[in-house]
Amino acid sequence: QVQLVESGGGLVQAGGSLRLSCAASGRTSSTYAMGWFRQAPEKEREFVAAIARSGDSTYYRNSVKGRFTISRDNAKNTVYLQMNSLKPEDTAVYYCAAGPLIRFGPNEYDYWGQGTQVTVSS
Repeated sequence: QVQLVESGGGLVQAGGSLRLSCAASGRTSSTYAMGWFRQAPEKEREFVAAIARSGDSTYYRNSVKGRFTISRDNAKNTVYLQMNSLKPEDTAVYYCAAGPLIRFGPNEYDYWGQGTQVTVSS
């Protein structure tokens, strides 16, 4: 079992930056691949980024490539999502998730945080 708690969301103007954190407790997060997903109102939850257990592989959805960076500090059991050049279409609740392997579908992750709201104003 692992518990995940996201933080770092907020309101930012277009072009601004935010860094999301996901702190894991319970079983160490280094056991899991980690992903970030987001869900906007009336839309399905979508993949944003993922990182391998060791941190040596990362994956992004096309619309965030070059703007978002996922990283992890296994010593701190924390995963980060640095978001730069934010756009209004990035507005959503952002969730971190843990699973045995990197996958791109939300149903393939075992553990989820409660989410943190990111709002980007134009």
